[in-house]
Amino acid sequence: MTNSDLNGRTFFGHPAGLATLFFTEMWERFSYYGMRALLILFMTEATTATLADGSPHAGLGLTTVTAGAIYGLYTALVYIMGLPGGWVADNLWGQRKAVFVGGCIITLGHFTMAVPTNFTFFLGLVFVIMGTGLLKPNVSTVVGELYPASADARRDAGFSIFYMGINLGAFLGPLVTGGLAENYNWHWGFGAAGVGMLLGLIQYRLTESRLGDAGLLKTEEPRVAIKAKERRFFTIFGGVVALVVLLGWLVSNGTVAVSIEEVALWLGYGVIVLVGLYFLYVWFLAGHTVREIKGTVVIFWLFLLVAVFWSGFEQAGSSLNLFARDSTDRSLAEWVPFMGSEIPASWFQSVNALFIIILAPVFGSIWVALQKMNANPSIPLKAAMGLLGLALGYLVIAWGAANAGDDGLASPAGLASPAWLVVMYFLHTVGELCISPIGLSAVTRLAPVSRVGQMMGIWFVGAALGNLFAGLVAGQGVEEVGFAGLFRSITWVVGGVGIVALLASPFVRKLLKDE
Repeated sequence: MTNSDLNGRTFFGHPAGLATLFFTEMWERFSYYGMRALLILFMTEATTATLADGSPHAGLGLTTVTAGAIYGLYTALVYIMGLPGGWVADNLWGQRKAVFVGGCIITLGHFTMAVPTNFTFFLGLVFVIMGTGLLKPNVSTVVGELYPASADARRDAGFSIFYMGINLGAFLGPLVTGGLAENYNWHWGFGAAGVGMLLGLIQYRLTESRLGDAGLLKTEEPRVAIKAKERRFFTIFGGVVALVVLLGWLVSNGTVAVSIEEVALWLGYGVIVLVGLYFLYVWFLAGHTVREIKGTVVIFWLFLLVAVFWSGFEQAGSSLNLFARDSTDRSLAEWVPFMGSEIPASWFQSVNALFIIILAPVFGSIWVALQKMNANPSIPLKAAMGLLGLALGYLVIAWGAANAGDDGLASPAGLASPAWLVVMYFLHTVGELCISPIGLSAVTRLAPVSRVGQMMGIWFVGAALGNLFAGLVAGQGVEEVGFAGLFRSITWVVGGVGIVALLASPFVRKLLKDE
């Protein structure tokens, strides 16, 4: 029996199990983006900070450089942990169990962060990283399994509905957590993120039967062999985690003379070297055909472009969040009296998700219409368009930052209008809608059959690399050249790469045609 036949139920004409996954992912993204919106604001808030009524509102008091490095490490590791998380689901547990266990660990992480100590804050981040690595890559896999192999169009439509759940959660999360955290208590915001994930888990368990057999472990190995493999994996994984914790402790007490910024930087360099060595192996030692090698060359080129894209786009939670707090006129909150004297800076983190909800159907229709006219932009051209849209957004916010003072800091006479941020996020969303859909299409089309999973992992590593450098660039840039200088630099770098990508797109397209 197919999943769509279960009890005759449907969700907007789709398998009933889609509703289960829709709300699971919605609440997980509510918790993730809700907490992420607070992260750098809390870390850079002074330890002596108070609210307008004099009540304590202490943060960690970190510099923007250190806070940016921690932010970059956190967001990068969330993506990297998806690699072992996917392996666990495929080989040990199945996706259904991985999603539930991951959600439980995420909930534990947010509630741990709700306890007001430095140790629990960082421990909670570790839990959220590990839990997201289990949940995030696997919930989408279960969505795909709800549909028969022949139902390509219905599957695509189902994913469109599912992605709306992602963006609905990303829109609501910062509004709820930001209002609580910035106007009352930081740890109330972290706790609210945990409540959101807990609600997602409850509905997941109550409606899991709608999934039929989707997401269950598919293997012919005997149970004893799986258990042995499970013990080996978690022994190795536990050892790696223990070494990382030990290194962190040695760094924190000064035994190892290395800063968190250096750790983040060397992680980035290490990832680049490993990815480079992997592609050299594929091209020269793995014995692939010329046609397959051409496909992986295109994947490598796109990997570089998306890493640059995300290193700029993911400034949203770091430097752009700080700009909203320090250099943006947020006094419009007079229209919303219960929110205090200012709109929470974290609320601007919801703007991108709102634009995605509005514009995604529009762009979907545009791509379909262009395809019918045989004028749909190629994959490399869409990547270039995404980078140029991002650069244009930074050109706008650099202009706005210049209006807030040469040093980029807030002053009574030099606050930027929030319209600068809104217009920038609109342009960034346009760029995202050009570049974000190409990953799955490019990898599944171009990778050798034996390396599709590996190449998809490489694609997510590109996102991880972009997130890592986004944090590093944000922290160092704000500290050294201010907001205006940082945003100008990002404009030129991303815009320059976008122009190169635009000029190179005909040659890359030729490789695609040959493939």
